[in-house]
Amino acid sequence: MPALSGMTFAVVVIVILLANSIKILKEYERGVIFTLGRVDLETGVKGPGLVIVLPFIQKVVKVSLRTITMDVPSQDVITKDNVTVKVNAVVYFKAMDPRRAVVEVEDYHYATSLIAQTTLRSVLGQSQLDDLLSKREEINSNLQKIIDQQTEPWGVKVSIVEVKNVDLPESMQRAIAKQAEAERERRAKVINAEAEYQAAQKLADAAAIIQSQPAALQLRYLQSMLSMAGDKNTTTVFPIPIDLFTPFIESMRRAGGSGKA
Repeated sequence: MPALSGMTFAVVVIVILLANSIKILKEYERGVIFTLGRVDLETGVKGPGLVIVLPFIQKVVKVSLRTITMDVPSQDVITKDNVTVKVNAVVYFKAMDPRRAVVEVEDYHYATSLIAQTTLRSVLGQSQLDDLLSKREEINSNLQKIIDQQTEPWGVKVSIVEVKNVDLPESMQRAIAKQAEAERERRAKVINAEAEYQAAQKLADAAAIIQSQPAALQLRYLQSMLSMAGDKNTTTVFPIPIDLFTPFIESMRRAGGSGKA
């Protein structure tokens, strides 16, 4: 019985050692191998697949190579023109160098989150409110470059930074709404003025043509008469050009002048 118990104990120990020495890494995982507390620069990263380590001598730290999506909590930001807003964002990043992501920083997820928060407050605090609302792509690109430069020593690549929501105070929302309404009214007045100017210009051109071509005026009179005749009106006014009465007026003047003589 003692011999059997000893053999059983040995088998259990061997099974435990084998279980601890065999590691299986997924396609998107890499294992950073620490041998007596040190990482070999050439063979310190293994995977994917089956990885065998020496129990009690080597240790494996798994690192995922997949892109991580991280929400940046809402930050209170005072813009350059002294407007307080709440801004949140989303950051896409991944570990490009598993060894540095483990050795150079304690927790690269948490460190990247803090860097994103502080950079968000710093960059947006240097921007005007109008730029924050209208130049979103430019601000996103600037945030991505700054955060990526700060995480590069950790072997972390920040690929995308997107500002999601910009929450304005109610007073500022009302002011922006009034400004937008005033801008719409200004544009409407400008459009109406341009329309009046174009209409006046066309009327002036038409008057110049009619003045140079009296027959065009007669045709216009005829068109007006036809349009009025088509309506069911009880009274019809026929416009008669004053030029038709010019010979009669002249003859009356001559007759009056000869009578006085």
